[in-house]
Amino acid sequence: MKVLALDSSGLVASVALLEDGVMGGTLLAEYTVNYKKTHSQTLLPMLDEIVKMTELSLDTVDAIAVTSGPGSFTGLRIGSATAKGFGFSLDKPIIPVPTLEGLAYNLYGTDQAVCPLMDARRNQTYTGIYEFVRMDGRDEYDMNVIKGQCAVPVEEILYACNQLNRNVIFLGDGVPVFREEICRSLSVPFSFAPAHMNRQRAAAVAALAAKYYEQGKMVPAAEYAPEYLRLSQAERERKERSEGQKL
Repeated sequence: MKVLALDSSGLVASVALLEDGVMGGTLLAEYTVNYKKTHSQTLLPMLDEIVKMTELSLDTVDAIAVTSGPGSFTGLRIGSATAKGFGFSLDKPIIPVPTLEGLAYNLYGTDQAVCPLMDARRNQTYTGIYEFVRMDGRDEYDMNVIKGQCAVPVEEILYACNQLNRNVIFLGDGVPVFREEICRSLSVPFSFAPAHMNRQRAAAVAALAAKYYEQGKMVPAAEYAPEYLRLSQAERERKERSEGQKL
């Protein structure tokens, strides 16, 4: 089995190719960039480079994985269009991976609660809380959702973390934005993920997608659509203008 994974949900653009299943599989390639480029400039060239470097025949790919949201509206649309384009042309299914689940999967196997934070502007964050639970009789972990992904004020998710009474590890581009608030508000022990684990990585998306593939969590390219969780800025402003005119 081969899974080609894309992540353009946030500031990072990332592409990865995973072979041979969930546990004991091989990450054949990963290309990640987090530096002053738009996803429209980076995603397809990165994908093309991986295809060249791994001598990949695209028709041997079993599925296309993509972060399905929430995240940057433009980034999600670029990732969605790219995944759907390959899905249509190759007649391959799409594996939607919720953005926060893919981000949390960077910390697979930790005994701490995992709280990814993405900056959603207006003092809000795209977030959730996850944990890894060892599967009965197997040397593997399942990711359990403690609080499903949502768009909330940062105070709300920090309050939820305090109710856990356990260590929490934070990651994501929201950490530098909300770091002072975290340090001020958390009453439970907490830490921050190191640099090589604290942003979106297509490798984690691919690994989680491989599990979803085995579970049959796929959709045809024609049926795939990203999950935004809230209105875009333009839609919010249009709504506010419309409501103002009614007053």
